[in-house]
Amino acid sequence: MRKLWIAILLFTSLPALAGQTEVIGVRLWPAPDHTRLVFDLSGPVEHSLFTLPDPDRIVIDLKNVRLRTTLKADTTKGPVKSIRSGARNVTDLRIVLDTKKTMRPKSFELKPYGEHGNRLVLDLYHVKDKNKKRKVAKKSARPTAKKQARQKLRDVVIAIDAGHGGDDPGARGYRGTREKDVVLAIARRLERLVKKQPGMRPVMIRNGDYYISLRGRMKKARQKRADIFISIHADAFRNKKAKGSSVYTLSPRGATSEAARWLAESENKADLIGGVSLDDKDDILASVLLDLSQTASLEASLDVAEHILGGLKRVGKVHKPRVQSASFMVLKSPDIPSVLIETAFISNPEEERKLLSKAYQQKLAKALMKGISKYFNRFPPPGTHLARRHVIQSGETLSAIAQQYSVPVKSLRDVNFLKSNIVKVGQTLQIPPQTSDS
Repeated sequence: MRKLWIAILLFTSLPALAGQTEVIGVRLWPAPDHTRLVFDLSGPVEHSLFTLPDPDRIVIDLKNVRLRTTLKADTTKGPVKSIRSGARNVTDLRIVLDTKKTMRPKSFELKPYGEHGNRLVLDLYHVKDKNKKRKVAKKSARPTAKKQARQKLRDVVIAIDAGHGGDDPGARGYRGTREKDVVLAIARRLERLVKKQPGMRPVMIRNGDYYISLRGRMKKARQKRADIFISIHADAFRNKKAKGSSVYTLSPRGATSEAARWLAESENKADLIGGVSLDDKDDILASVLLDLSQTASLEASLDVAEHILGGLKRVGKVHKPRVQSASFMVLKSPDIPSVLIETAFISNPEEERKLLSKAYQQKLAKALMKGISKYFNRFPPPGTHLARRHVIQSGETLSAIAQQYSVPVKSLRDVNFLKSNIVKVGQTLQIPPQTSDS
């Protein structure tokens, strides 16, 4: 009789088993502020999840799903200690994540796209400890006049955004080169060049192989009070002969749609736009302030984009001879000049080979750095080290001015594009920041 019941149970469950979705594998990417797990599936899935304390666990229940293979992922980094799984209710699957501390999970499903099939994405966010005592900074004595003068000036902040990352590899080359890898290599080279520039400071939006949302990239740049946002990519096209660099700024249509979004969302109104809060402004005034901020940012974006394109023209062929405009999401910050660079066509075998070359990556980084430097030498943000100015008076010489500000004569000439040491009365010079060698 017992054997009969087992046979009936197996017979009735066969249709469900035959139509089961399979978990093919799992991929894990720890990022500074969250960790992403992607479960690759053979089809769509229904799921639910909950957390358990003491010890901290995250439980994911998948309906009518079975495991094709053992779930293996590198858990040496990040908050996940281990991944366990087991059958549940004959046809279902339960996956348990043992975590090192309490995490806040957020999940969503993705349909097949490109080389990827169905996926279940789980983002684990760090939970702030409310009981943790905040350190109270001790009030220091009143700063000296020299210290106050030093505090008035700041570095120009360059936000460097390497496109894609994590489970988003971007475009792929003929040899399998992934866009996310080569643009991160170029971004790191640009970061090193910016660090060498007196008066400038780089901020890496992504500094590893992990995913950041497009709005998350904008948000990080704004949190770091970036003076410019540089997003680095590598283009792809079905025609393998397509080649060359392109530089993009935000289109007027993209700016208009983003302005409407900012004005509609209360969380944006409470944010800062050009140093002004929109939270206490009526709709008309908020709209005017936002329009002024966007117009200034778009003009600055176009200016720096033209300088960067000029630098890229000296490196190799450009795909478009003029700066292009598009509604790229990462360019939509209303108060940060933003530029997107397609460094080359990764779909072109010759350019794919170049993108893998360290020498070519360095050439691209130098071209970007030159364009950025030229722009900020002409239009330094107020309150920065680059904004120091000196108007030539009668009897003054370039060497005397260099000595007055403790900077090399060569630096003074370079930053002002002077071909000789000759200066004229009334001429305005930009004073470069002091270096450790000055």
